[in-house]
Amino acid sequence: MPQVKIIAKNFMDMVASLPAIKLDSLYANAFICEAILRSLPPLAKKYALQMLCIEAPVSAKSMEEWVLSDGASKHKVAIDRLLQLRVLTETADRKREITYRLNPVFQSNLQKLLINGEVLPREPMPTNLIGRHPSSEELNAFAVEQWECFLLQLINSSQADRPSNISSSTMKVFQRGLLSQRDKEAPRLTESGFQFLLMDTNAQLWYIIREYISNSEERDIDPAELISFLLELSFHATGEAYNINSLTDVQRETVKDLADLGLVKLQQGRKDSWFIPTKLATNLSISLTDSSSRKEGFVVVETNFRLYAYSTSKLHCEILRLFSRVEYQLPNLIVGAITKESLYNAFDNGITADQIISFLQQNAHPRVAEKLPSVPENVTDQIRLWEADLNRIEATPAYHYDEFPSREVFEAACDFAREWNGLLWEDSKKMRLVVKAEIHMNMREHLRRAKQ
Repeated sequence: MPQVKIIAKNFMDMVASLPAIKLDSLYANAFICEAILRSLPPLAKKYALQMLCIEAPVSAKSMEEWVLSDGASKHKVAIDRLLQLRVLTETADRKREITYRLNPVFQSNLQKLLINGEVLPREPMPTNLIGRHPSSEELNAFAVEQWECFLLQLINSSQADRPSNISSSTMKVFQRGLLSQRDKEAPRLTESGFQFLLMDTNAQLWYIIREYISNSEERDIDPAELISFLLELSFHATGEAYNINSLTDVQRETVKDLADLGLVKLQQGRKDSWFIPTKLATNLSISLTDSSSRKEGFVVVETNFRLYAYSTSKLHCEILRLFSRVEYQLPNLIVGAITKESLYNAFDNGITADQIISFLQQNAHPRVAEKLPSVPENVTDQIRLWEADLNRIEATPAYHYDEFPSREVFEAACDFAREWNGLLWEDSKKMRLVVKAEIHMNMREHLRRAKQ
C-alpha cells in the first residue's frame, strides 16, 4: 500500500532555502532580522547576540570554547542553522583556519532595533475612522469559519455546484498537491489531501503557506517579497485595523488571498478599506515546534469501538467520515463507530493507522484527555492490526516460465534471473520459474540465445 507523508516546513526552512542574494536582501528589513532571531535555537540566538557588537571575524576554535565539552552537538546544530540562514558567513584562510562573521546587514539592523526599539511596519488606523471594531471572539469565529470553509471545499471538491465563499482561482493556488483532476472528471482528493485533513491546524496552515510561496513565481511574484510581507504581518497586532492603501499591489493581492483562509478580515468604510489580522496571521513567525497550547478536543472513543464527537462543526463530521462510520448526527453530537470496512477505505485513500490514532489522541475530549491512554489500547492495537493485514501480501508484476526443453536450460535460466536480481520463485522438479516483469525482455533474449 503506497504511503505518502506530507512534511510541513516552518517559515525559517523556507527562508533558508532562498538563494543567497535574495536572502541577503531580506535582511534589509528589520522585522525579518527580528523574526530570524526569534526563530533560532537558544544557543544560536546566544551566539548572534554575543557577536552583535564584534566587527572582526571570530575563529571557529574560539567559538568552540564558548560551550562545555558536553555541548558539542548543540554547538554544531547552532552553527549549522546560523550558516543556513546566512546570519553567519564562513571564511577559510590559507592555513584552512575557519572564521565566522555576523552578516553585516543583519548586524546593523539588529543593533538599530535594540537601540531604538521596535517600530511597527505600519500604524493602526484610528478607531474613529473604522466605526465598530470586531471583538476578539468575533474575529476568532471568522477565522475558524473561513478555515473550515476552505477544508470543506477540499472534502467536497467533487461537488462542482456546491456554493463556496472562496473563489475558484484562489482554490487553485491553495489546493496544489491536495487535489487531482482528470479530463472531464471532477477533482478528487489525493493521498496527500486525505492526510492533510488529519493534520492539526498549525501544520495545515504551514503546508498551505509553503505551497503558496513555492508557486509564487508562476504568478509573477518574487518569493522573497512574499516571505518578507508574511513575516511583517506576523508583527501586526491581532484585532487592529490597518489601511490597505499602505500596501503595495502585490501585498494587496496577498491580503485578499489570506482573507479567504481567515488569516485577515477585510472591511470597507466610506472612504478607506482596511484589513484586520487574526491569530492565524500573527502566529506565522512561530515555528511548528513552538506551536500554541493544546486545543480543546471533542472526541471520545470507547473500548467497543464506538465514537462520540461533541461538536457542531460540519468539518469535524466530514473528517470523521474519512475513517469511521457516522451513524447519526445531533445538533451538538456525532455518533459513529470505527469498523474494519471504514478503516480499509481510509487505508485505500493513503491514510495510515498512526495518523488516525494521532488524530484521535490530539482531539480527545478533555474528560478522556487527562487519562492515559486517551484512546483505549485495544482500539489502537486493532487499528494497527487491520492496517498490517493489508501489508501482509505485496503484489509484484511477474512472468511465469515452464516447458523448458532441458534441465540445463532451466538451471541456466534460474542463474540468469538470480544475476539480474529478478528471481521470485522456482520449482526444480517441474522446471517452472517466475521472474520479475522488469527483466522479462532480458530473459526472453537469454532463452532465445540458449535455443540457438
